[in-house]
Amino acid sequence: MAFLLRKKTEDTRESLEKELEYQKKLTHIINQIHSATDTEEILINLQDEILSLFDADRITIYAVDGINKQIYSKFKTGDEINEIRVKVDNNSIAGYCAWTAKVINISNVYDEEELKKVAPHLRFDKSWDQKTRYRTRQVLAAPIIYKRYILGVIQLINKKGAERFNENDEKSIKEIANVLGIAFFKNQRAVQKTTRTKFDYLIRNNIITPQDLARAMSIARKLKRSVESVLIKDFNVPKEEIGKALSEFYQTRFISFDPNMPVPGDLLQGLKPGFLKYHGFVPIAKEDGKIIVAMEDPNFLPARDVISRILPGEKFEYWVSTKEDIEKIIDHFFSTQKPPVIDSSIESLLTKLEVEEKEEEEEEEEYISEEDSTIVQLVNKIIIDAYNRGASDIHIEPQPGKKPVLIRIRVDGVCQIYQTIPHIYKNALISRIKIMADLDISERRLPQDGKIQFKKYAPLDIELRVATIPTINQNEDVVLRILHSGEPIPLEKLQMSERDYKAFLDIIQKPYGMVLVVGPTGSGKTTTLHAALKHINTPEKKIWTAEDPVEITQEGLRQVQVMPKIGFDFAAALRAFLRADPDVIMIGEIRDKETAAAAIEASLTGHLVFSTLHTNNAPETIVRLLDMGMDPFNFADAILGILAQRLARTLCPDCKEKYHPSREEFDLLARLYGENFEELGIEYNSDLFLYRPKGCPKCNNTGYRGRVALFELLIGTPQIKSLIQKKAPVEELRKQAIKDGMRTLMQDGIRKIFLGLTDLRQVKSVCMEV
Repeated sequence: MAFLLRKKTEDTRESLEKELEYQKKLTHIINQIHSATDTEEILINLQDEILSLFDADRITIYAVDGINKQIYSKFKTGDEINEIRVKVDNNSIAGYCAWTAKVINISNVYDEEELKKVAPHLRFDKSWDQKTRYRTRQVLAAPIIYKRYILGVIQLINKKGAERFNENDEKSIKEIANVLGIAFFKNQRAVQKTTRTKFDYLIRNNIITPQDLARAMSIARKLKRSVESVLIKDFNVPKEEIGKALSEFYQTRFISFDPNMPVPGDLLQGLKPGFLKYHGFVPIAKEDGKIIVAMEDPNFLPARDVISRILPGEKFEYWVSTKEDIEKIIDHFFSTQKPPVIDSSIESLLTKLEVEEKEEEEEEEEYISEEDSTIVQLVNKIIIDAYNRGASDIHIEPQPGKKPVLIRIRVDGVCQIYQTIPHIYKNALISRIKIMADLDISERRLPQDGKIQFKKYAPLDIELRVATIPTINQNEDVVLRILHSGEPIPLEKLQMSERDYKAFLDIIQKPYGMVLVVGPTGSGKTTTLHAALKHINTPEKKIWTAEDPVEITQEGLRQVQVMPKIGFDFAAALRAFLRADPDVIMIGEIRDKETAAAAIEASLTGHLVFSTLHTNNAPETIVRLLDMGMDPFNFADAILGILAQRLARTLCPDCKEKYHPSREEFDLLARLYGENFEELGIEYNSDLFLYRPKGCPKCNNTGYRGRVALFELLIGTPQIKSLIQKKAPVEELRKQAIKDGMRTLMQDGIRKIFLGLTDLRQVKSVCMEV
């Protein structure tokens, strides 16, 4: 008995001694790392001690690469591969450790069942073993964290004297990982204190290393480029990260070049591009009484003095930009890099204009002729630039007093500033457009409408619809709609739902009846009608169209331009068509009772009639026509279907960001869709993803590029025809249409959200929640 007690005491003492020795080694390692000034050097010195402590075969310490969302081997034993890089995801144990910030302890990395117990989708990347011919068995990995930020991962491989790393190993590796987190952070701070640069943000966030920055500076000196451009092009640092670094360093906003930046014509008068590039600045806008100036170095006082001298009496706000972006902005403002169709830039055109001012008692008269060659070129360039940017409309908006004329263009349904022009040119500018549109230049009190055949004035075959509207302070606004001519698009590319596509095909192939496409101006009604006509355009059918104007041309169609000024309106064209043996008639728009009645009559006498109407939705169209005085029985017999549509901006396919929506967001979409949501077959789970805008150069950092049509198709079923005859209210018509299979504009929009084409913000901007 005494022997057993003595034996137990000796074993306990030996165990305590081993534990004390273990803690002593661990404390020594932690203290050495904590007091080191160079983390990599101390790890080289301590590698044998660390491996001995854990009885491990190999060690790898990873650091985070913030750009590529990877971790890379900052320090490792084993020389088969120079560097290991893995993504921060579940396709590797180290990557999963960084992703989840959890300690991972695996006894057999080739046992998929054991990996699944850690995480259902966790994988071990076997390719490293195949490359090195080194067999990995056990792995113990811990995240290196400082103040909740993941800075890296420490990973031990293969426990020599056991089948797995034990709980004591897990506790110890966490302690070492914690002190490594402090050491990593201390090293970054030491680098920042000794060599404070514009790029501290990049180093602090592990986007680049101090060694990367030194190499970039060396390359920049040799190639005579800016360090920023070297980091972007040679080190793949995103420009937005460069912008964050510069903004933090200079304590001001960062501005990047945007090809759609409005040209501040009033700020650039008298300035030369070479002068601006030499001094490294350019004025870009005026906001809240301050001139915004983009500079390479907002703290450079000599450049600020130059700015104050050339723009005396002004207040300034200095923003930072890269040297290359400032030069691009200057080239864009002065159009020196890409010669436009017209061989002059906006600014050079403005500076050519000679202003003669004559002081009067009450006001200053402006004497610039609308026939001045530079004004002519200026108007042509505005139109050509807008066309090249895909704009649908140009808005010329004179401001009160001596404020500059604002010119905006509408692209993808959204207005954006194109440029500003000094106020002294506003009358000549508007008069020039009136001359081109054959309007009365002396009449400034009444609205006027006209058209411009632009090929008369420049080598571009487009037509523009012009509207002038008197505004306050004896000004006139001008809106020019660019009518893009072109080929019709195939019906199957309109992205209708399967039900709408089949139903629409069915009604447009009927021998007679009326098909209406409805929606606001610019919602794509004409495009849809021509897509339908293209589908049924065969040699067996005689198709007449009356349009104002003819935007899309098709072979096989007999297309007519109406001229209301001489009495040849839609109703007159329709009457003429009925005498010309038609099978199909397309009327550009039903604007009055006479046209509506004639269209219904034509559809009841053996003709298929297409037309458009400006209404909000399909059921409302029925009530609108009945309110216009249409006979409900004739209208009910004639109607085949009504297609309502809107255009929503689409997410840019090159940069849209995939994300997993919250339960609340999913429930909101389901609620907006309504009681038929189950028919989409979409359930909330971990595999559900939506898309949101991000922004890239191709979409001018808006996150949106192009538009998609949302549809609502009401079919003239017997039940709908019966309700029309009874003059039922809109709500009854809507309920019956939905019962018949119609899905609202909002529902089609939500369907396209789940398809990844657009987002809820864009759908709600064009649809009512009904």
